[in-house]
Amino acid sequence: MLVLLLVGFNVKAQTTLASNEKLEKKAVKKDSAATTLTQAKTTAKPAEDTTWKPQRRLWGYTFGDFYYNAHADATNRGPESMYNGVPQYRNAFQFRRLYLGYDYEITKKFKAEVLLASEPNANTGVVTATSTSVTTVTPAVPGSTTTTKTTTTTTTSNGDNLVDGKMAFWIKNFNLRVRDVWNGTDFVIGEMGTPGFALNEPGTNGPNSLSESTWAYRSIEKTITDVHKNNSYDLGAALQGTFDPATKNYGYVFMVGNNSQASLLSAGNANTGFFKIFYGDIWAKFLNQKLYVDIYADYLKTSGNSTATNAVITGGVPVGTQYHNMFKIFASYTTKPVTIGVEAYTQKLQNSVINSGVVNPTAGAPVLASAVNVEDATVHGLSVWVRGPIVKTLNYFARFDTYNPDTKFNKDNNYPVVLTNYGSFSPAYKETFYTAGLDYNPVKNVHFEPNFWLINYQDQKNTTVASRVVDDHNLVFRFTFFYTFGK
Repeated sequence: MLVLLLVGFNVKAQTTLASNEKLEKKAVKKDSAATTLTQAKTTAKPAEDTTWKPQRRLWGYTFGDFYYNAHADATNRGPESMYNGVPQYRNAFQFRRLYLGYDYEITKKFKAEVLLASEPNANTGVVTATSTSVTTVTPAVPGSTTTTKTTTTTTTSNGDNLVDGKMAFWIKNFNLRVRDVWNGTDFVIGEMGTPGFALNEPGTNGPNSLSESTWAYRSIEKTITDVHKNNSYDLGAALQGTFDPATKNYGYVFMVGNNSQASLLSAGNANTGFFKIFYGDIWAKFLNQKLYVDIYADYLKTSGNSTATNAVITGGVPVGTQYHNMFKIFASYTTKPVTIGVEAYTQKLQNSVINSGVVNPTAGAPVLASAVNVEDATVHGLSVWVRGPIVKTLNYFARFDTYNPDTKFNKDNNYPVVLTNYGSFSPAYKETFYTAGLDYNPVKNVHFEPNFWLINYQDQKNTTVASRVVDDHNLVFRFTFFYTFGK
């Protein structure tokens, strides 16, 4: 009995031990599985980044004036200026720009920008009606009739105004930005600001200190290249980048566009859909960002705008083309009391004018050369400005521009035809521009700016040329208001 009892205890002990080992193994496996599951869950659902808050920003700004046109050029020169065609002594309250924008960050990587604009000038023109009549004659049969249908087209002289004269919004920017396609470079596609002068995208890899934003008084006047019709915005694609993403002291922009700005492409126009404009820009900041240097260039082929140079589409390719290109340098230096800026550019317009020879001063009629010469024009422009504080809420600004539309212009010759379709171009008239004023800034984003605006016109033709126009000027006194919201 004792032996059997000992044997029984031994068997039970071994069974209990085996059972405990099995339970321990199950527990270890369960704990391991739970740990693996926890790790999997942790890997699958990382902690959310609560530091990023997506931008949903409605913003806008506007500027306008009460202006008094003290003197108007008698021959109404300067089609590129804002007071072209405004009669002398006219005075009015006027908006010159209304912006309404919306910025929307889809993710940290993707951002959308929308901008509506209305930019009327002082001469909105009058409503004009053009009538076209079409007469239909039924063949001579008993009871035949003659039907006349008249179609009337009503327009205004300013595209930012509706037919009834009211201001209209149009789409100026509408684009998608992809941040950091590689470190320090954004890709943008859609309708956007060009690198010519206006680009200003804080919080991105695009430059925020090109010539217009450094001048800082777009409410007073455009930059010199903007006045003379360089594109401020266009439909296309761009790379906007920095060479040093950490400090952003050096960068570039490369863009290709339609050269159509906000206009829709016309399938029947040889200029649209066959040619592209290429923009390039390199900028740098030196001396602890006090010195800013920006170098810009563009190039574009176009068709001509007359029978002499018109492009004809042959086999799907336009022939008889022109080109124009610009090279510009801008530099500014900022110290505590003052900021000084200089912008200089040259531009070549190929096959832009016809020189028909020496003018007979007696009869006032051109004496044609042995052959009519189609010539290039070379444009030169220079702008110098200064701005700075007087006291905490009061600043000053002053600017001088000089513009020569054709440095090759022969003062003894006649130029009866302009061939280029670049902007509103006339080779005969030099321009000098002056503006100065005060900027009262009572609170952030609100400005009151009394100023004067003066532009002189000088005919390059010799005084013996009968078609020469007497030198004259436009002088406007203005009280400008400018405010921003949502930024």
